[in-house]
Amino acid sequence: MVDFGIVLTYFAVIFTIGLWTRADSAADPEEYFLSSRSLRWPSIAISTIATNISAGHFLSIAGAAYVDGLALANFELNAIFGIVVATFFFIPLYLRLRVVTISQFFEQRFGPQIALAYALLMIVLYALLYLGTALFWAAYALDGIFTEMVAWISDSQAVRLAVLIVALGTFSAVYTYLGGLRAVVRTDLAQFVLLLGGGLITVTVAVHYLGGWAALFGKTGHLMHLHLPRDHQTVPWTALLGMNLLNLNYWGANQVILQRALAAKSLRDAQVGLLVGGVLKYVMVLIIVIPGIAMAGILADAPLDDPDTVYITLVNQFLPAGLRGLIVCGLFASLMSTVDSIFNSVSTLWSIDIYKRHLRRDASPRDIVRMGKMAILGTLVTGVLFAFTVVFFKTGSLQADPLTHWFNELSYYVKNGFVVIVAAAVFLIRPSRRLVLGALLGSIAMYLGFTLVWPETSYLVRSGWVIVLSFAAVAVPTIMRQGWRIPLRNLVAAPDRGVARFGAGLLASLVLAHVLFH
Repeated sequence: MVDFGIVLTYFAVIFTIGLWTRADSAADPEEYFLSSRSLRWPSIAISTIATNISAGHFLSIAGAAYVDGLALANFELNAIFGIVVATFFFIPLYLRLRVVTISQFFEQRFGPQIALAYALLMIVLYALLYLGTALFWAAYALDGIFTEMVAWISDSQAVRLAVLIVALGTFSAVYTYLGGLRAVVRTDLAQFVLLLGGGLITVTVAVHYLGGWAALFGKTGHLMHLHLPRDHQTVPWTALLGMNLLNLNYWGANQVILQRALAAKSLRDAQVGLLVGGVLKYVMVLIIVIPGIAMAGILADAPLDDPDTVYITLVNQFLPAGLRGLIVCGLFASLMSTVDSIFNSVSTLWSIDIYKRHLRRDASPRDIVRMGKMAILGTLVTGVLFAFTVVFFKTGSLQADPLTHWFNELSYYVKNGFVVIVAAAVFLIRPSRRLVLGALLGSIAMYLGFTLVWPETSYLVRSGWVIVLSFAAVAVPTIMRQGWRIPLRNLVAAPDRGVARFGAGLLASLVLAHVLFH
């Protein structure tokens, strides 16, 4: 009961912060969607990583790490590559053009068709897959940890999960609806403290019960490798190419992640904020991946049937009352910071790129903000419906499988093409718009074909091939006709040497991590 009270207090505090921001959100699109371009680097760093990390990371990645070990850290560590490239190649372009959405950048490069395709696919990807999965994981955690408290809802787990999904989604939608990006960032700052604190407590407890940090290598040393054999079905070392290429999209052409950088007060604030976010990725590995590995050692004699329950097992069996409530607050903090960001970014894409650009060109600023708010409600409905689909699969055929791989493979149908268009926009000179659009849409069909022909091959390896071949279809004829953007240093922008050295050092640390934990 103490734990449940702590969680209820958390919800009350976050909701109050979100409502407090309402007075600051005037009927001005740049204020509502970009906080008047006033964000400094600490807010950008914390809010970006808080958005990136969801409850699904703590549950699904910890569950996958329980099975495959440190190799799952590649998803966090290799984000640094995407962050550095986005920081010095992509962000300077976006800020120079003063775009509100990434779609506007693509429209300037390729015209309205590709921009519209990007906006629609982003809305589908995040309003369905990302939002639905995030809501599912939060409900799954709440049901697993507070089973007795929520048992009154129904005897059926699926029904309980459905009710909790609706409640959690509605909660975060309300304060995002009222406050816009400023509310999102303010609540993210508070939630990051809980996310980080809860994560540090769980990793400390897990390692303690394992027998200390030395035992992490002594008892689970076989799981402490970043690179798995080439024939591994999900994360072989050959998957690193596809993973790094996909990070170009996630960190360089992703409205949900980059909305804070687009709202930066200056280029320096945007770049330092993203790079500090890269440093925080090491902390995320510690608090998300290591507990799963430690639990593999702790439960070696009694392995779990469902690896996605490993984090819930850790919280239920090894944490005392009171402390358990704080950990659950950290889980919900990671959820809310992701969900409210999805609401805000999808509403931005809809109101700016669809409504204003294609449906009502004479829309007033107040009309644009109003449509953005309506989009939040629509996003809530679609996200909840997809979350119900996840409930169906997780309580059925996928119960014993780590859900993170299922979700990743589903999302890569769209993400592969995003990598191609952002790389073509930045690194090629006037590529054919038809070729770019064909590569964007064709990558979906190509990935489906590869999945049917090579179903046993890692989805990351398949994505790597799709991206390389799709980009080559655009790049080869473009280079033959226009040449290459040489030298690349003309594309890189940094306000001072300190920022440039920061980025180089961060990239070097990534290489060192791969060497040390090979």
